[in-house]
Amino acid sequence: MPITALYAGLLAPLFIFLSMRVIRRRRGAKVAVGDGGDMALLRRMRVHANFAEYVPFALLLMALAENLGTWPWLLHLLGLVLLAGRVAHAYGVSQPKETFAFRIGGMMATFAMIGAAAAACFFGAVANIMAH
Repeated sequence: MPITALYAGLLAPLFIFLSMRVIRRRRGAKVAVGDGGDMALLRRMRVHANFAEYVPFALLLMALAENLGTWPWLLHLLGLVLLAGRVAHAYGVSQPKETFAFRIGGMMATFAMIGAAAAACFFGAVANIMAH
């Protein structure tokens, strides 16, 4: 599944970057567990957690769709939408004065990608079942 692997490889550095931002803020705020009431740490934690909540499932759907023979152009579109959505969401939520347009746009892109990938899986599975 080279197309899914490509986007997983592009998203992994973003996950590491978001993780490192949490670690740096934890050290600076001297908070080992939780957010310690530090709003900047809480924002960084939520950006990181939101990424961890959505991206694995989105990539799983993308991998299943690729395995079912979904068109490469559609897989690339799904991957680009997911990547753009995650970057937009991370940027929007990371701002001290939150940029809601980026947050909302990022989540809409993520939901659209998950919905389209789920549809590709469904229709690909049905076509595969009907062929056998």
